[in-house]
Amino acid sequence: MTDALPGSAPRRGLPGWVGVVARVAATVGLMAWALKDVDWARFGGIISRAQWWWFVAAVGATILVQSVAGVRWAALARPLGFKYPRSFFVRRFFEGMFFSLCLPSSIGGDVIKAVRIGNTAPLRLLAACSVVVDRLTGLSALGVLVGTALVAREYRLGLAAAAGVFAALLVAALIAFRVGLLLLDRLHDWLPEGSGGREFVARLLPYRQQPELVLAAVAWSFVVQMGGAVSVALVGRALGVDQPLVVWFSVVPLVALAMVLPISIGGFGVRENALEYLLRSYGVPSETGVAIALLWGLCTVFAGLLGGVLFLLERRPLEAVAPTSPVPTSPVPSGPVPSG
Repeated sequence: MTDALPGSAPRRGLPGWVGVVARVAATVGLMAWALKDVDWARFGGIISRAQWWWFVAAVGATILVQSVAGVRWAALARPLGFKYPRSFFVRRFFEGMFFSLCLPSSIGGDVIKAVRIGNTAPLRLLAACSVVVDRLTGLSALGVLVGTALVAREYRLGLAAAAGVFAALLVAALIAFRVGLLLLDRLHDWLPEGSGGREFVARLLPYRQQPELVLAAVAWSFVVQMGGAVSVALVGRALGVDQPLVVWFSVVPLVALAMVLPISIGGFGVRENALEYLLRSYGVPSETGVAIALLWGLCTVFAGLLGGVLFLLERRPLEAVAPTSPVPTSPVPSGPVPSG
């Protein structure tokens, strides 16, 4: 049977491989576009003169920043019943990075993270909710930084005026979160008493009852975004680009927002074109901008490979990592129990 109306042709979606091929083609095309005007002799000279200890520092900063992102996710998942140590979430976060790099699809590593901390279908759905909220807090901080950068750039604002724009956008983002939490409470009251949906939404109510959880996650997100800008600044220093940190705080969030779009694999191609274009206005040659973007991507690859190693070392089922309590009879289990 199909869900098509009588007399209508059944609807068929595109095969999964079409999306994969499209993203691979987009990645190759964007990379080719970024490299088409590169003077390879000059590019080789830039790389040969690189001060690699700055790049090593950038890799270390990237790993540290992603660890902070894992702590942010833990702060959002633990109140929902996932009482694992913070280090457990950090390791799962790096695994998600690895699969985001490896999977040429829109699934990325978020599904992997949810599967790795939930050992039943309801728990995985609950884990997915924590991942979504984690993403939203990260995007809100990114949006505030990008909005501030765009307004300050367009109107040539001074530091005090830019700080005012930042504060206004931050207040708007927090109000949006507050409204969303109030709607969550209304949804819980609207669902029938004793229904599985009501029980599931009840598991999300810690976000409503403890709004400081979301506020803390947003604060962690600013640390993550600014730490990411510092990582790219270190890459720039490795290649002899000594721009003020304020430049990187303006440029890197814009590139990061562009990379959120599910166009290419791992953001490659998008990163190179966007960073080269934005740095050009600060007098950075095209070859240098592309080189910075490539080394920035390499930092992400190294952090993702760390996640791959962690996955290989901890491939055991979740129950072997942290035993769970006996399976309850309610539609939504009570959640995992921490290991030792």
